[in-house]
Amino acid sequence: MAAHQDFSGIKNIIFDLGGVLFNIDFAKTESAFKELGVTGFHEMFTQHHANDLFIQLETGVLTELEFCEAFRAASGVPLTNEQIIAAWNALLLDFRLPTLAWLESIKEKYQIFLFSNTNQIHHDAFHGMYKEQTRRDDFDSYFIKAYYSQHLGMRKPDLAPFLHILKEQELVAGETLFIDDTIKNVEAAREAGMLAHHLEWPQTLPDLDL
Repeated sequence: MAAHQDFSGIKNIIFDLGGVLFNIDFAKTESAFKELGVTGFHEMFTQHHANDLFIQLETGVLTELEFCEAFRAASGVPLTNEQIIAAWNALLLDFRLPTLAWLESIKEKYQIFLFSNTNQIHHDAFHGMYKEQTRRDDFDSYFIKAYYSQHLGMRKPDLAPFLHILKEQELVAGETLFIDDTIKNVEAAREAGMLAHHLEWPQTLPDLDL
């Protein structure tokens, strides 16, 4: 969608995290697992697809240890928990600091929220990375509320979490903009009645006319 999309009438914005506020590279995790002898990781998890194991991780059904045990069984490779976690975290790069500064600048104009498909392993890692990059303590403080799939028990592109957020925050769908780098999630937000923008690299949030 073009960068000159009309955002007039917007009062609320819900942001995705990875590929929007934070740089990620799925290929790095696939490569890390391949180096450990895990073949076929691409069939297990990508930007656009997650199998049942990763869906359970991202909806909080599995703990970190349960995930590691299940991953060992699924892959057939006798990896340590530390190896699995390090490879899984390899896709996490860094926060987009100019975008975070921009985020601060729009907080007076809009009610802003976060909604991320993630998991406790990544959650712990990127919060630590935020502190290292910014010397600040609480990434979630940018938002009225940060919604993480493993806490919600729901994930995109299902419709239910969008409707849950709208209801809990008493937001009017037609006054709410959702921004994500994955088209399936954008389409789900539109199905919920929200306006939505597909953020595609090299476009970044400060490029938007908000």
